[in-house]
Amino acid sequence: MTDRAALRHLCLLRTSAIGDVTHVVPLVHRLRAHFPEASLTWIVGKLEQRLVGDLPGVEFVVFDKARGWAGMRAVRKALAARRFDALLHMQVALRSNLLSTAVHADRRIGYDRERSRDLHGWFVHERIPARRGEHVLDAIGSFAEPLGVPRGPVHWDIPVPDEARDWAREQIPITAPTLVVSPSSSHALRNWRAERYAAVIDHAAARGLRVLLTGGPSASERAMADAILAAARTRPVDLTGRDTLKRALALFARADMVLTPDSGPMHMANAVGTPVIGLHAASNPARSGPYSDRRWCVDRYDDAARHFLHKPARDLRWGTKIERPGVMDLIGVSDVIERMEALMKHLGIGR
Repeated sequence: MTDRAALRHLCLLRTSAIGDVTHVVPLVHRLRAHFPEASLTWIVGKLEQRLVGDLPGVEFVVFDKARGWAGMRAVRKALAARRFDALLHMQVALRSNLLSTAVHADRRIGYDRERSRDLHGWFVHERIPARRGEHVLDAIGSFAEPLGVPRGPVHWDIPVPDEARDWAREQIPITAPTLVVSPSSSHALRNWRAERYAAVIDHAAARGLRVLLTGGPSASERAMADAILAAARTRPVDLTGRDTLKRALALFARADMVLTPDSGPMHMANAVGTPVIGLHAASNPARSGPYSDRRWCVDRYDDAARHFLHKPARDLRWGTKIERPGVMDLIGVSDVIERMEALMKHLGIGR
């Protein structure tokens, strides 16, 4: 058991992506509860800081990856005079491994050998326990174990400002059951077809659900939204490009359900307790699906493994992604409607 008094300055390194940063939040709460006197510094991405940067009791050092080496130098300058008792190095990409050299720490804790890559082992001195079959959130949570922090309840409590709550209330002002559709992932090959989203949206509208379409301001997300709107017979409320990360969090909290592929919004919705109809073929929902409740996910990961890799999912290395053209076509409209209907029955909504 690590002496609590011996750990006064802790540094976390996890810069991206939105979903993975969301997974770090329960670890932050556990560390703050176990080491109440310790300072906690988190090196985080510029975009991701907009979601978690107001967590209480945490100092954030922002890494702007768009600036390349200049972004790394800025982090190095910010930490030049600092020394930490421990670094929790929770990202294995080469850029993050190089970024970790900006942190001067007595202990450098990283991933086990099976989950390491890009020379990760060169940048750490200790490793988390090697476990196969863990959800990403549990793997991140295990970084507390070398510090003597036991596993405990998982909770998020990401602050949501009043402005975001007010905006979400304007978008969902009534008690009619609401489905939020967030159709785009940052990985294009995880995206479902626009016309299939449109068919599900039409079904939801016919069953009495108010449907909101959301997404970021990028050209690809605007194009996806436009394709869905063109294919749908009904007219969902189009909020694409109008929200912020905090507004999206508030919106998901007011919704009855969220439909999305494996994406940051999936994990944001889960963090505020809203059931998620997750679309999984390119990725394994047991590893990267909504942490709290995966009953409503459509899981075609094993079908994808057999079709594209010619072996069952159980024979793949844990964490294997099957991001191949056409993989999401393994998910049919009827598959999603069946899960939606089951969730509606569970919630007691819809006509």
